[in-house]
Amino acid sequence: MAESIDRRIAELSKRGYVRRVRLLAAGIGAEAIRYRVHVGRLIPEYAGVYAVGHVPTLPQDRAYGAVLACGPGAALSHGSAASLWGILKSWDFPFEVTVMSRRRPRGIHTHRAELTPDDTRIQAGIRVTSPARTVLDTAPRLTDDALTRAVNDLGITHHLRREHLAEVVDRFPRHPGASRLRPFVEKRRGWTRSDLEDRFVPFCERFGLPTPLINECVAGREVDAFFPVERLIVELDGYDFHSSKASFRSDRDNDAHALALDIPTVRITSDRVDHEPEKEARRLAGILELRRRSP
Repeated sequence: MAESIDRRIAELSKRGYVRRVRLLAAGIGAEAIRYRVHVGRLIPEYAGVYAVGHVPTLPQDRAYGAVLACGPGAALSHGSAASLWGILKSWDFPFEVTVMSRRRPRGIHTHRAELTPDDTRIQAGIRVTSPARTVLDTAPRLTDDALTRAVNDLGITHHLRREHLAEVVDRFPRHPGASRLRPFVEKRRGWTRSDLEDRFVPFCERFGLPTPLINECVAGREVDAFFPVERLIVELDGYDFHSSKASFRSDRDNDAHALALDIPTVRITSDRVDHEPEKEARRLAGILELRRRSP
């Protein structure tokens, strides 16, 4: 009998956690629960929530337990949601959860707010605020560079679309994060994949160069930047994307293919942008001018 109860508890748990009300609803009585707490098979983690067998160690599993403790309608949010979506590379504690009730479990940082169906997603089996709502909530905490990278990384992975940002900004115009997100809605540029791409458009603006298209499809491939009037490709050679032997060969093959179509490629490194910006701008301006004069 005891083994069947333990097996049933394991079946009812998810990510190592189970709610007391679910055990009771499954016919596992209070005495059986109390005994398993006493011998360590059920470990009280939050009010009404037990870890089964041991307390999980992975942050994602523990985050699930925190959401479970906050009851129906709750969702992982703010910094914890940013970690789950990959905006932040580490997890901070306590976990942050948005609740729509007055429930405030000890050991969890709760935010009370109304969440519509558009505001939440299921990611890795955890109910979490949507990418758009997450960047809205975390924008006030991020630097300009970190926010730019967060928005673009979510866009590149197809978790976020520009209309999603527009919708949350329109719905929460007085939210502290709305003004930080509005430029991403208004500037219809392609998503960027690196810090160097983030800095290239401001670099062009600073030195009076034309505004390029970012991550545009040209000559059968996606290029980092493209000046359409001058028909000039600019590849921003960061080590993350161009460090392997295979990518080196592929890059040169792509350059030759585009050149055959009279679309030359200029390669710019972060070192030149960072340490010789004026020299790099003059060089690029001269190339663009020559391209404009070409028939």
